[in-house]
Amino acid sequence: MFAQEGYRLRLEWGPEGVDALKACDVLVVVDVLSFTTSVDLVVGNGGQVRPSRWRPTSGPTLRPASLVDATGLVDLPSPNGSNLCFLAAETGAHVLAACLRNAAAVAERAQELGETIGVIPGGERWGLDILKRGPREFGPLRPCVEDYLGAGAVLAALSGSASPEAALAAAAFTNTDVASAVRECGSGRELIDNGHAADVELAVQVGVSKAVPVFAEGLLVEGRLS
Repeated sequence: MFAQEGYRLRLEWGPEGVDALKACDVLVVVDVLSFTTSVDLVVGNGGQVRPSRWRPTSGPTLRPASLVDATGLVDLPSPNGSNLCFLAAETGAHVLAACLRNAAAVAERAQELGETIGVIPGGERWGLDILKRGPREFGPLRPCVEDYLGAGAVLAALSGSASPEAALAAAAFTNTDVASAVRECGSGRELIDNGHAADVELAVQVGVSKAVPVFAEGLLVEGRLS
């Protein structure tokens, strides 16, 4: 039942969501603050991203504001989005990375790649403070506003039968002041209060990018049709 069979468009959260939707042709990973926003910036510049697992001893993750002009190959650690890319790839599905900036472009490519599309908002982890290096163990999943709206942005740009989970996310995106919601939610306020307002401002820009990051052979690369 949690696989949402019978619907073309589906939504489920985090690693468990990847497993639930593993039969989908396409899986779209959403981690707005800040992994998939960072990926969009690099890939949009013609670069590539090599995701890696974030480690508490390795320091803070690369921030979107530091990647505005990034090109070439960028190693990008992340506790959520990068892990989801690898898990999604293990299902055999086409794996794309979306944020608010590129949601419509990713949705268009997803429809070209397969019939059933699962969108995976990454969420956050209780007990993980990425700005202060956090604990060694990640806590349970915390669903978050920014990833729900990012997932909704993708789903709102797709056509076909949508599960209730997917339809509600699309409606939330359509009927919300997205930028204000992301700035004022817990994750946004945490970043802003710690001096990363520029990262949030990059993340809340809706529909400004045509980049379509596709995960292939361990890298996120441009995946639009030529």
